[in-house]
Amino acid sequence: MTKITQLHRAWYALHTRSRFENTVNDRLLGKSIEVFLPKAYVRSKRADRKKMIRIPLFAGYLFVKTDLNPKEHLEILKTAGAVRFIGNSEGPIPVSDETVESLKIMITSDKEIVTGIEFQEGDPVMVIRGALTGIKGVFVRYKGNTGRVIVNISALGRFASAEVEEGDIQPLPKISSDILR
Repeated sequence: MTKITQLHRAWYALHTRSRFENTVNDRLLGKSIEVFLPKAYVRSKRADRKKMIRIPLFAGYLFVKTDLNPKEHLEILKTAGAVRFIGNSEGPIPVSDETVESLKIMITSDKEIVTGIEFQEGDPVMVIRGALTGIKGVFVRYKGNTGRVIVNISALGRFASAEVEEGDIQPLPKISSDILR
């Protein structure tokens, strides 16, 4: 763990297990730790519904305000569903107060909020919803303004392309492309 010489309270992004944002949020609040889980209204993707639902703005992430003293740092990471703070080899990287305040203002607006990840050609991805759930592949391209993307799945030295909803894929850590074959 990185040795911190001066303890300063700041916001940090905390990665959570998939679909555990609410659980981690509630448990951290129960530990009297300041937390911010931005949520936005979106139209339900289920075909049998046409209602608006609130979902986390950044799937798998929330913000925690802490000075990262060792006891509190450990207490946060011991929370069921918490994975790790976002940072680099030197430790967690703070998120500016201005960014968090901007997000707080944004979610109080009645305007639709669009989020996403901008994929680059060659990015390793995994399909997380739909008929191809669990398939790992490589992002190829966006398909116009349709909200759909093309993903290549490699096997036996060949590839197959699949068209999926952009929201149905998530990035994987960048690794050697040989591993996906």
